[in-house]
Amino acid sequence: MRSSWRTLGADRVRAILVMSASVLVIGMSYGVAAHTAGLPWWQIVLVATVVLAGSSEFVFVGVIAAGGAPLVGALAGLLVNTRNFGYGLAVGRHLGRGLPMLFGAHLINDETAAITTGENDARRARMAFFLCGAGVLLSWPFGSLLGSAIGGVVADPEMLGLDAAFPALLAALALPALKDRRTLAAALLGAIVAVAASPFLPAGLPILTALVGLACVELIRRRTPPAHRTSARAEARTPEHAR
Repeated sequence: MRSSWRTLGADRVRAILVMSASVLVIGMSYGVAAHTAGLPWWQIVLVATVVLAGSSEFVFVGVIAAGGAPLVGALAGLLVNTRNFGYGLAVGRHLGRGLPMLFGAHLINDETAAITTGENDARRARMAFFLCGAGVLLSWPFGSLLGSAIGGVVADPEMLGLDAAFPALLAALALPALKDRRTLAAALLGAIVAVAASPFLPAGLPILTALVGLACVELIRRRTPPAHRTSARAEARTPEHAR
């Protein structure tokens, strides 16, 4: 931890600790929901450890609670988890090769992607990724265990009031990356598409449609003449008082 504190800085380490604490609390909500759906505690913890993807697990539990087949729930969760493909493209270069890559691939999720993409230095990005990943790996299954224990007391996980807290935390972590105009444009367009798709798609799937924003911005970038892109970057680097 001391090495991480020196490399990443106090603010970044604290952000990772807050993220891990938040994941623990959300894990409790998942544990309550899974208990209500009829899963025993050991299955809840096993799924939380092996899958390690909150959105997919919530979808799986939702299908089970609605009377659906476990295979259908697993396929729905797998579909939701395809967003990790994009995360892998963004953070994969920081994972190394061999066993570190295999272990790191298991740790790719919303939280580690949000923490890592905010780092420009490769060494800091790698340390931030694995430190955050270790925090999630510990806090999510433990939170799920606690949630399954109190599932008999709190029958409705919405009573915990956690549905907005975690997205707000991820948004706060992503704000620094929005200083880039292309990133901001992709995020805004993706958000509009995802919100528009929400009434028509099952929970967890609208976020996948947000990739349309990234695709559109990348298409525009490729169609922009190189000279214009160079001029735009130079203007963006020029201080306001010098313009």
